[in-house]
Amino acid sequence: MLDAERVPGSKQSADEPVSVNNLSARESEVLEMASHGLTNLEIASRLGVTVHAVKFHLAAVYRKLDVHNRTEAVVLYVTAQRAPTGEVS
Repeated sequence: MLDAERVPGSKQSADEPVSVNNLSARESEVLEMASHGLTNLEIASRLGVTVHAVKFHLAAVYRKLDVHNRTEAVVLYVTAQRAPTGEVS
């Protein structure tokens, strides 16, 4: 599995699982769309919000998942979707 030591710049120890279950409903929705390759503009259009709002939600996702960018967030999200608990250790 993917552990925090393999995520560049991660501050979490390998013993602390990263959970996508701590994301708000909107953050999960935005991350789900990002995992399908949608751009911020496409996500904003589908949700009826501004691109700035999408960037705000993604910044919250990065902070909660302790990652630095969209790619790292999507990797953790996809990995967690495959795990029964939604956590990646």
